[in-house]
Amino acid sequence: MSIDHFYVVSAGAINSAALLLRSANDNHPRGLANRSDVVGRHYMGHVNSVLMALSKCPNPTIFQKTLSVNDFYLASKEWQYPMGCISFVGKLDGETLTGGAPALTPGWTLDMMARHSLDFWLTSEDLPEPDNRVTLDANGGIVLSYKPNNEEGHRRLIARLKELMRQQTKCKAHGHDCHEGLFARNLYVGQRIPLAGVAHQVGTIRFGNDPRTSAMDANYKAHEVDNFYVVDGNFFVSSGAVNPALTIIANALRVDDCLLQRMS
Repeated sequence: MSIDHFYVVSAGAINSAALLLRSANDNHPRGLANRSDVVGRHYMGHVNSVLMALSKCPNPTIFQKTLSVNDFYLASKEWQYPMGCISFVGKLDGETLTGGAPALTPGWTLDMMARHSLDFWLTSEDLPEPDNRVTLDANGGIVLSYKPNNEEGHRRLIARLKELMRQQTKCKAHGHDCHEGLFARNLYVGQRIPLAGVAHQVGTIRFGNDPRTSAMDANYKAHEVDNFYVVDGNFFVSSGAVNPALTIIANALRVDDCLLQRMS
């Protein structure tokens, strides 16, 4: 059979899954390419926290997000499971801090905090639970159901970072009460990223070799529809503990090559 057209969906793990579910018809009663009933399931978005440390010394860094620590990414003697990745978030400023500050906090206070802050982004793996899923309501609207998991590993990762902060070396200006530009000592301002933070969304149209347990094959072609591909973060069967963007890009380029071969 010759194929004149190929169709590629790349709308993100939430919207791509919703599109397939909305495309149910007599041939695909559960949604397009969803005979396995996995479309929309296994939503993952990472267990993320922002931890801000304040130091007596200012932090003039501009591109601090270029540094990360993966020492605790795998299992260790202290904990038999992975804890995750510690990296810096892009340098915060006073305007950014207004989102989590009390309403009457003076702007100059937030500006001062930002000049003296080290801003950490902590990521732990989000596990692929089938009931963490995208569904549709009666009007076709998107419903995202999610119950957090792997919280113990994430709590341990936060505790490990705080422990490292207490192991600071002596600062020339402030002694042991302030590190020279790396770790502060006493004040931590922590915030978990809420469900609405879906930047790392993956997993809802997983790939695999078995059509009974996956929606796409190894080249991200739907098992049931020979000219239909999904090319975004949906294919992940596990989330790891790092930003998925580069993996999504690399796999999209690989699918491009597969399509070019088929079209030739």
